[in-house]
Amino acid sequence: MTMKEGVEAMQSVIGQQSRYWIGVVSASHVKRGVQGGFAQLCHGKAAPLRRMSRHDWLIYYSPRTDMSKGESLQAFTAIGQVTDDKVYEYQMSESFVPFRRDIRYIPCREVKIADLLEQLTFTRGNRNWGYSFRYGHFEIEYEDFLTIAGLMLGNTGDMEHTPYLPILS
Repeated sequence: MTMKEGVEAMQSVIGQQSRYWIGVVSASHVKRGVQGGFAQLCHGKAAPLRRMSRHDWLIYYSPRTDMSKGESLQAFTAIGQVTDDKVYEYQMSESFVPFRRDIRYIPCREVKIADLLEQLTFTRGNRNWGYSFRYGHFEIEYEDFLTIAGLMLGNTGDMEHTPYLPILS
């Protein structure tokens, strides 16, 4: 899917009830999810995936490049939409069977959170802005979604004035 097709996919659900989520996952694991078209959160737990519904949007935030010993990244690394209402198990090894959910990802660019700290409602004016990320999955406001998605999809952050991406409402 090209970035233009991704924008068209976002536009195709205008007017539908959607919620907007952040998932906290290392960049290397995000890459696997994007390649496979799935989301896996909170070490494979089902509960965060069940909170999301079809047509909801998920933005991944990656604190590190790899889970334990990766370099600090602190960036939004992927964006996609929940495709259906199924949460399913996937056997990765004999001892690890995490839950997954299918996601249609949109090509995007990585966006560092540092430049957005004073723009996002869940970080603005908060010295301990990283605290909410410790949960691994949380809901964000529509306006925050627009701010992050706008930058990830290649504009200056003002989606209302982007020639190819009108405000989603």
